[in-house]
Amino acid sequence: MAEALVSPILEQLSAVVAQQVREEVSLVGDVKKQVDKLKSNLLSIQSVLEDADRKQVKDKAVRDWVDKLKDVCYDMDDVLDEWSTAILRWKMEEAEENIRSRQKMRCVVQRRDIALKINEVLDASKLGEATMETSIERVRHLSMMLSEETSFPVSIRKAKGLRSLLIDARDPSLGAALPDLFKQLTCIRSLNLARSSIKEIPNEVGELMHLRHLNLASCMVLESLPETMCDLCNLQSLDVTRCRSLKQLPKAIGKLIKLRHLQIYGSGVAFIPKGIERITCLRTLDWFTVCGGGENESKAANLRELKNLNHIGGSLKIWNLQDASDAAEAQLKNKKRLLCLEMNFYYNQENGILIEALQPPSGLEYLTICWYRGLELPNWMMTLTRLQVLTLRYCENVEVLPPLGRLPNLESLELRSLKLRRLDAGFLGIEKDENASINEGEIARVTAFPKLKKLEIWNLKEVEEWDGIERRSVGEEDANTTSISIMPQLRQLTIRNCPLLRALPDYVLAAPLQELHIRSCPNLRERYGKEEMGEDWQKISHIPNIRFDD
Repeated sequence: MAEALVSPILEQLSAVVAQQVREEVSLVGDVKKQVDKLKSNLLSIQSVLEDADRKQVKDKAVRDWVDKLKDVCYDMDDVLDEWSTAILRWKMEEAEENIRSRQKMRCVVQRRDIALKINEVLDASKLGEATMETSIERVRHLSMMLSEETSFPVSIRKAKGLRSLLIDARDPSLGAALPDLFKQLTCIRSLNLARSSIKEIPNEVGELMHLRHLNLASCMVLESLPETMCDLCNLQSLDVTRCRSLKQLPKAIGKLIKLRHLQIYGSGVAFIPKGIERITCLRTLDWFTVCGGGENESKAANLRELKNLNHIGGSLKIWNLQDASDAAEAQLKNKKRLLCLEMNFYYNQENGILIEALQPPSGLEYLTICWYRGLELPNWMMTLTRLQVLTLRYCENVEVLPPLGRLPNLESLELRSLKLRRLDAGFLGIEKDENASINEGEIARVTAFPKLKKLEIWNLKEVEEWDGIERRSVGEEDANTTSISIMPQLRQLTIRNCPLLRALPDYVLAAPLQELHIRSCPNLRERYGKEEMGEDWQKISHIPNIRFDD
């Protein structure tokens, strides 16, 4: 436990000193000497805490003394964090204002203040005549769940050393308590107000210089975030998902250069402000919309601002895609950590060139394409060899599918509202390879959709035929034969609103299906339905779960 408490502080101390060297800024006065002394005291404290842990001290007076040592460690952490923050703010202001002398003077004053604080901490580490604080003042982590009838406890303001705070409250009066709370609890690193009934975050949030994590998810009535939030230069994560009343982010969000996680999806935010390109350490950006005209265009970031954000990973949804040049500059293929990508196109635009420019990284595992108006799907789709889930929705001009059966790891496929006229052998990706070397009498084995487990087909209103293929259809006339296996792991099949489709291919009927759901497909119901005494009921009767709906 002692190592967990002290080691991060020592690391931060080393990092801050190293940062000073990199910036070629000398330490003020006696601070360097005091820093060395601080490090020595930290090591001594770590030894004492480890000894107390080993001996499992029971004596109350000794335990109180050990707890006081822990408090000193927290104080040291605060001082070092304030020091690091001062350096970061100085760099940011210098870059923005380009007035070096004034900022240097301000930095000197800040460092002098920090030197005094280090002295105070060193004095406290002696623990001579130090008095014990009240219990609330020594609380470091606090979770509160308040009913609507419970008023907000003002005593929490005394917990000035609080590091993390979670408030689960539906009472609207919480909003009125926040300004004073933020003025008092300036050491907070993590603040969770998710699901709270607050309409705004007060300007005083800018005083939480140590804040790393701010969770406002599902604050349904939250309407605004103050510009002072952009002064939180240590902020690493901001979550406003499902804040449906929130219409915009602070316009200077680009100042949050340490931000790693920005979660917006499901909120009412209309656009990402300009300047996001400065947040080069961003790891999570779950939503981005392109503003193509309108009052927000001058304030909104365009797709090219994603160019240097190559650490973005996880899931990204892009809406209103419409400009091929911006799309190419976004360089999505360089975002190697991206696993899930959803592309939503501007509906009334031909965008064949655009989609080719949006090539994702080859390691992508989930891909959704919606409202695409081009005639053909992109060439890069077949390079996604790690793709597990593919969803194609409302691509109403697409008449032919690429050979999706060749995607070796595809487990789930959804085809919805396409202009397909038939599902033929082409999308299985099976064809004779003239260059393949097969010895006489040998059987080449080919598998289409080798890992597909779930297939959904919706609203293919023009499809009449779903072509089958013989299991040994290629090379029958030769001595050499190709053995074909199709969808050998298919477990779940859903077909909805395909009124002209007449039959299912044999390879689907031979698959190890566990669920078959057919809805609004009158021809299929007539052919396979049990109640309709369908002629081919026996071909599906072995499936455990079968459902027909009108």
